[in-house]
Amino acid sequence: MADDRAARLAEFIQPLRVEPGRSVDLATDFDPGYRAGVHKKKDGVELLRTGTELLADYQARLAAQNTYGVLVCLQALDAGGKDGTIRHVMSGVNPQGVTVSSFKVPSSEELDHDYLWRYACRLPRRGEIGIFNRSHYEEVLVVRVHPENLTRQNLPESARGPDVWARRYREINDWERYLSDNGFRIVKLFLNLSKEEQRLRFLKRIDVPERNWKFSPADVRERARWDDYQRAFSQMLSATSTEWAPWYVLPADHKWFARLCASSVLVHTLMDIDPQYPRVSEQTLRELARVRRELEGEAPEGAVPDPYAAPGARAGRRSGRRSGRPGGKG
Repeated sequence: MADDRAARLAEFIQPLRVEPGRSVDLATDFDPGYRAGVHKKKDGVELLRTGTELLADYQARLAAQNTYGVLVCLQALDAGGKDGTIRHVMSGVNPQGVTVSSFKVPSSEELDHDYLWRYACRLPRRGEIGIFNRSHYEEVLVVRVHPENLTRQNLPESARGPDVWARRYREINDWERYLSDNGFRIVKLFLNLSKEEQRLRFLKRIDVPERNWKFSPADVRERARWDDYQRAFSQMLSATSTEWAPWYVLPADHKWFARLCASSVLVHTLMDIDPQYPRVSEQTLRELARVRRELEGEAPEGAVPDPYAAPGARAGRRSGRRSGRPGGKG
């Protein structure tokens, strides 16, 4: 059954994957309105519910095994739906096993370190899912579109030459390869929003009072650089989708479908890891059996000694109690 589900998920997310080495042009290669034949929102919501249930199961295993960690990098333009995606996709997991980090304008302390330092400080631990709401890819997106930010990083002249972006692509790929080699899987999701859908979402933030707080005039100023961002995203996807950390371009014009896609990619990643609950030693099993017998012996009169035991074993222990052997001990 798990193999069947994994195969179906792989087929569903394949059109979203940026094949390593592929040259990407967002305007022609990925449709922000794509829905993979899932036309009704209610069908997508039901599929998302199934995905969150699977995610909860595999996250529990990931935490118990404590061997692998998962880093989710979430990128989008303003109003792309990052916050809502995190809220809906992670709704069923144990919050103790998930960390979310948002990266704003770097502080003076962060600017005094290398550009990857502040992201390295927020990496998940083994057994955790860490989510970067915006990520180290800001360093080849916002910084590229606004080169004045590169000047603020106090780099030596030799590090600000014309090859700076190609070098950063290589450094990021190498860093992610290092993380992957050490047991950290990287899930990279780009929420691909159309210019018209962004316009409508901005208007909603202006017209609906409860959403006014989400609007910033700076968002509109960034919208004026739409073509620059599209080029930056296209080049980033082309240069940094690797076998060990591929990009997935999620159609984001329909929020429910983007969330379904994000859930599917993350669940598929966890199924590929296939974390297992640790097996305890024979000595520990004997100790557990001893403690269980003690606890069964404390059951009140008429109560089931162990409601979680297998039915056959439970019946045997009940007959043991009736014969005067507490908990079936002989």
